[in-house]
Amino acid sequence: MKLKFLKYQGAGNDFILIDNRDQSFPLINDTEGIKKLCDRHFGIGADGLMVLQLKNGFDFEMLYFNADGREGSMCGNGGRCIVAFANQLELIKGETNFLAVDGPHYATISENGNSVSLQMIDVQEIQTDGDAFFLNTGSPHYVLEVENLASKDVYTDGKNIRYNETYNAMGVNVNFVEDLGDHYYVRTYERGVENETFACGTGVTAVSMVMAKKKGLTGSIKNSIRVPGGNLNVNFNYDGNKFNNVFLEGPATFVFEGTISF
Repeated sequence: MKLKFLKYQGAGNDFILIDNRDQSFPLINDTEGIKKLCDRHFGIGADGLMVLQLKNGFDFEMLYFNADGREGSMCGNGGRCIVAFANQLELIKGETNFLAVDGPHYATISENGNSVSLQMIDVQEIQTDGDAFFLNTGSPHYVLEVENLASKDVYTDGKNIRYNETYNAMGVNVNFVEDLGDHYYVRTYERGVENETFACGTGVTAVSMVMAKKKGLTGSIKNSIRVPGGNLNVNFNYDGNKFNNVFLEGPATFVFEGTISF
């Protein structure tokens, strides 16, 4: 069989996009099939795969699968890329309301179609784990502030935390952040990919919230984030207790399209 796909990336976080409005995608329940498509040696290659399908009451529904082939929790950069995909399909124009695994999301897209601002879920609970923090921004995240992040072994250190006794059963995404004054530098080890990725949208959202809490900041907060794959912005309101009106902003870029036999 042949499968048509499009490839998108958001700050280097790359995804396979499938238009499943006709319900013809045959791999919804095929973990190994999706894993093979995401494989960078034997398939298309991606951090994850997303399926766009119709949903009553929404412009579309987003199904997200990690590179390991299993259905994942919310992916922020994936959410921004699927909005750009829906715009390319002319399913939406300028703005959208869609459904993801963590609930409804609102998003807007720039006139040139290359930048998407995605509203994320509200967050209230942030737990501590020694010097680190744990919170859920649609996906579970561990956040630790460090120095000299550029030279850190994110793969080894992130993997050790992801598989430790505290998080092994559920899994966690591990974010290391360095405060560089006018921006934060963030590197992330992602569960499901089981490696460092060039960017993580729910991760930089979590980092932004943790840093605001650590610094005692409140009100309307805007953060510039640098990740290995580019730059992202995270904006929100924080009253010292709850984060709301949360938006993840950045590039969502079409890379190529094609067909693959499987």
